[in-house]
Amino acid sequence: MSRWNNLGDLIDRSRDLDRTAVIDLRRPEAPLILAHAEVDAIANGVARLLTDAGLARGAAVAILSTNRAEYIATYFGIMRAGFVAVPVNTKLAQDTIDYIFDDSRIAFAFTDAPRRGQVPAAIPLVDFDDDGPGGFASRVRPGRFATVRVAADEIGQILYTSGSTGRPKGVPLTHSGQLWALEALTAATEPEAERSIIAQPLFHMNGLFQSKSVFATNNSVVYLPGFEARGYIDALERHHVTNVMAVPTMLARVVKETAALEGRDFSRLRRIRMGSAPLTQGLIDRIKAVFPGIPVTNGFGTTEAGPAIFGPHPDGRPQPPLAVGYPLPGGEVKLVDGPDENEGVLLMRNPAVTPGYLNLPAKSAEVLDDGWYRSGDVFRRDADGFYFFIGRADDMFVCSGENIYPGEVEKLLERHPQIQQAAVVPLADEERGQVPVAFVVAREPADGQAGVGVDEIKRFAIANGPAYQHPRRVAFLPELPWAGTNKIDRRALLERARELESSGSWAA
Repeated sequence: MSRWNNLGDLIDRSRDLDRTAVIDLRRPEAPLILAHAEVDAIANGVARLLTDAGLARGAAVAILSTNRAEYIATYFGIMRAGFVAVPVNTKLAQDTIDYIFDDSRIAFAFTDAPRRGQVPAAIPLVDFDDDGPGGFASRVRPGRFATVRVAADEIGQILYTSGSTGRPKGVPLTHSGQLWALEALTAATEPEAERSIIAQPLFHMNGLFQSKSVFATNNSVVYLPGFEARGYIDALERHHVTNVMAVPTMLARVVKETAALEGRDFSRLRRIRMGSAPLTQGLIDRIKAVFPGIPVTNGFGTTEAGPAIFGPHPDGRPQPPLAVGYPLPGGEVKLVDGPDENEGVLLMRNPAVTPGYLNLPAKSAEVLDDGWYRSGDVFRRDADGFYFFIGRADDMFVCSGENIYPGEVEKLLERHPQIQQAAVVPLADEERGQVPVAFVVAREPADGQAGVGVDEIKRFAIANGPAYQHPRRVAFLPELPWAGTNKIDRRALLERARELESSGSWAA
C-alpha cells in the first residue's frame, strides 16, 4: 500500500522540509535554490489557482517550458488539485503542439516566455517569466491546500510519445500506477542523502520520473534547462551531485570533453545509471575511465508501462554491464515471438501500465491485451534471469533519446519539390545512439535550375520538422532498391549506409 494517494503530493511531511529540494541552474551564476517546504507551498499555490479558476475535476492542464523549478512545482500542483498534468514536448512543430492541445482538451496552460506564443490563443495561460500582475509570481500564491483524494483508477498525467502514424500518442497514466512504480523502484534502490542531476527534458518519462523519485525520498535535484556538456560537467562538480540518471548520448558527449574534465573533483558521485537509448560497452568503458570506481548500470522503461520494470537481482548477483536488470517484484514480464522463452518481444503487466492510448482504441488494442503491454522491443534473458535489450521489432529507432520513424522523415523529405522519393534508415552513432540517413531519388531540375543538394535537404528537414529528425547523411540514387515484395529493400540500404560511412563516400 502506497504511503501516498495523490501523485501530486509526494512531500513526506514527517521528514526535514527545510532540506534543499531543487537547485535551478537557468542562471548558473545565481542558482535558484528551493527547500522542500517551498516547493510544497508553490505547488499548493498552483492547485489553489486552478481550483479557483473553476476547472472541472479531471481537466487537462499543459506545461510547455524548459526545465526549471516552477515546472516541477506546477506539475505537482496540477495533480494535487485533481486535474491532469500534460507536459508538452517543446521541440515539436507548431501543428503538432496544436494537435496535442486539441487531442487532450487542454483547459489551461503554464509556459515560459519563449514558448508563450505557441500556446493556442483560446487557452488561458500563466507565464513563468511574466513579472506583471498576470504572471506566475503574482498569480500563484504559496500557502496551504487540502490535497484532493483520487480514485484508484483516476488519471494523473498524460505523456505524449511518438507514433507510427506521425502524430504523438497520448499515454494516460494513473495516480495509483505511478505511485506503485515509485514504491517499487525506491524500495529497491533508495539511497540516503542523494543529489541527482537532470538535463533531459521534463516532458519525457526519464527526467520526470527521476524528479518524482527525488521528492518521494526527500532528496535534492539539480535542474539544467537543457543539456550542454561543459555546463553539465560544471554542475556535477560544483553542486556535489551523487547520482546521475541520463541518456547514453549525454554521457558520450561528456566523456569527450577532456579539457573540461581535467582536474575536477567528482568525489561525491556514487552511481551512474543510463536509459532511454541503446548503450554500448565501449561507452561504458570510456565513462569508467573518466569516473573511476563509480558503478555504471543500464536501465529500461517505457512510457506506456512505466519505468519500474527491472531492478537488482534478488540474490544480490552483480548486474552484467549491458543488462537492464532483473524483473522487479509485483510486476510480470515475458518474451514472445522469439526462438524460445529466453528471447523475443518484451511484454509487461503491472499496475503502472496505461489503460490505453488517448482517443485511439484501435492502437490500444494492438499493444494491450488482458493488461499486458506489448513493447515492440526485443530482449534476451540470460541464465541468471537478467534481461538484455537487442533492438526494436519495427523500424523505429532512437536518436539522442528521441523516437524516429523512417516513414515520417521520408514523407517530410518527399514534400520537397525536387525530391521524387526518399528512404531513411538508421546509422549507428556513438554520441546519439543512431542517426537518420537518407537515400534520395531527385527530380530532374527544371531548365535553369540547379539540382537539389545535401545542404538544401538538411535545411528543408529542419525547417519543416523536429531538428533531431533531419538526415545527417544523404546519398543520391537513380532508384531505390526493391525487395521481392515490391517494397523498399531496407536491409540493402542499411548495408549501403554502413559501406558509405566506412569509406566516407556520402554526398557532399
